[in-house]
Amino acid sequence: MKKESLDIKMTAGGSFEGYEITEYLDFVSGQIALASGFLANIAEMTTQESNTFTSKLQSASDTALEILMKNALALKADGIIGVALTYSDFSGSSIGAVASGTAVKLKKIQKKEAITNELFVSNYYTRLLPRPVRIRLLAIDGKVKIAGDFYNYNLEEIKAIRADVELENFYGEKMLLSGIDFTFEKNNISMLESFYVECDLDEKYVGMTCDAKVYLQKYVTSKDVFACTDNPINVSMSLQSLKALKKNRGIDAFERYHSDGSTWTCNCGHINGAGAEECAICQRKESDLASNRSFNYDEMLEKMKTMINVTGMKDVLMQYIKQIDPGIRMELLEIMESGLQYERTRGDMTSSVYDKVLRVFETN
Repeated sequence: MKKESLDIKMTAGGSFEGYEITEYLDFVSGQIALASGFLANIAEMTTQESNTFTSKLQSASDTALEILMKNALALKADGIIGVALTYSDFSGSSIGAVASGTAVKLKKIQKKEAITNELFVSNYYTRLLPRPVRIRLLAIDGKVKIAGDFYNYNLEEIKAIRADVELENFYGEKMLLSGIDFTFEKNNISMLESFYVECDLDEKYVGMTCDAKVYLQKYVTSKDVFACTDNPINVSMSLQSLKALKKNRGIDAFERYHSDGSTWTCNCGHINGAGAEECAICQRKESDLASNRSFNYDEMLEKMKTMINVTGMKDVLMQYIKQIDPGIRMELLEIMESGLQYERTRGDMTSSVYDKVLRVFETN
């Protein structure tokens, strides 16, 4: 039974959802008696008389509850728990309604917003192993949970994966979570998304974490338990570039395509012989990848980051301009000229220009 009136909460139970009881004040009650003689000849009542009697009982009940609430409010209560409504035989033919409960002080529970963070894994394995590609962090109700996404090239029935996860925050501080066991609801699919599992990470670091590396220990298939002794390779590009690469080349991409004539490196990071038409790991075709730029723009972008104005950024661009694909040179120069124009009227435009230059490279 619940009733809200006169700015006070009531419940027949012992608590209110979303509130905590901070103080138990006192037992309170409210009562009212119906006119004497009301119960006389009740067995001989007509339907109309019975309806009238029921209406009067309801009115008495409402009045008893209102008195109960007023008595609780007099104690400066916010709510009443354990509310009970009974009818009592006051005297020979008189009946009354009695409402009772315990007056309490309440405090609304402030629910914390969940903090989430998704990080692309910045190291990779070159063999046909379950490939860690993304780490998901969730902080809620004071607890931190972690989940992992793994690319399953072989479409195996992977039941569990044990791995160490190294996280790095904006300060360059590293935190190692050892022996995390990832399990999955669905198997035999290319993208394995694990359940969340609690981990030993301070809640404050969830939103501050910017990088994740995963080191496989062992994994379980329907056939056996396999240990992993391989050493993973760290990506050779910035995290921002890695994010853009994945957006354009797939979540399992970790390296830019390049070839030295005798071998070619696939987006998945596997090094293939020159005669291989497609990657032995991910089946990407070299002919589809060969149209990519061979120019490594990370070095140029890192220099641009140190510039205090667009003029300096343009000077850096000009140092590399001959190495850049002629098809995008004009676009880059136009970005610089536009940035110079806006900088004269709007102030610092280095961040905006940097983002535009990066997008040009990552989308071509």
